[in-house]
Amino acid sequence: MITPAQIAQFHRDGFLVLPGFYDLQRDIRPVQEGIHHLVGAVAERHGVALARPAFVHEAFDDGFLDLIAVNRAHGGEVYDAVKQIPAFVRLVADPRHEELMRALRPGSLPGIAAGGYGIRIDNPNEDKYRANWHQEYPAQLRSLDGIVLWSPLVPMTEARGPVRICVGSHRDGLRPVTRFDPRNPAKQGAYGLTLADEPEVVGRYQQVAPLSVPGDLIIMDFLTLHESGANRSDRSRWSMQFRYFNFLEPTGKSHGWKGSFAAGVDFAAIHPELVVGGPS
Repeated sequence: MITPAQIAQFHRDGFLVLPGFYDLQRDIRPVQEGIHHLVGAVAERHGVALARPAFVHEAFDDGFLDLIAVNRAHGGEVYDAVKQIPAFVRLVADPRHEELMRALRPGSLPGIAAGGYGIRIDNPNEDKYRANWHQEYPAQLRSLDGIVLWSPLVPMTEARGPVRICVGSHRDGLRPVTRFDPRNPAKQGAYGLTLADEPEVVGRYQQVAPLSVPGDLIIMDFLTLHESGANRSDRSRWSMQFRYFNFLEPTGKSHGWKGSFAAGVDFAAIHPELVVGGPS
């Protein structure tokens, strides 16, 4: 499933792209079909008429932008609902993910980060929820030793804003953060976390933005710097995220594998030394 050369590449670069990791018919299509039906169910619940064809995987999200044009809150309802699709939940705990974790972290005791899996919906020209440059640990906690599994549900294009990665940045350890993004004060919680001295820090690294397609898998270290690309296309960017961590890592053990924002825990309460200005 993963070669020694790929494992070495992951440890060197802090990320790895596995093309065609998922089977489109078995793994991806059922998730897309579930999204299609839920968009319709939310529209029906709110009395929004959507003119759209029966499910086809290439346009599974047809009608979604029309739905949120009526009321943006309908999109939040879809966002909360799609992570409960059975086909998606089955994929969260897919045994292959645990095998990947054990291969990349020999001797680890893998865990799935509760609240750390979901389906992102990044809408065109909507930056309020776009993730800044960040490491996964401050937003997730659980363990310093973890991996993010990221897979697109729509083909990534430059305009659609693929995930951007700072190559090798995981090797420089955990970075201090602030809890306020001056470029977008409306961001809150994990969305508001901003790297201290962000331009100087990310400028040290080569940056890449892999153009993946449904079925591909991108794996990132919990300490690899990455950000959501800016979606400037005419379609929402749908992607799946799963996060696995190592129960045996000392920092995670020391705080009892607490979750971060999704679990109602402020990162500053666990690591005040890493938050510029300390807890407010």
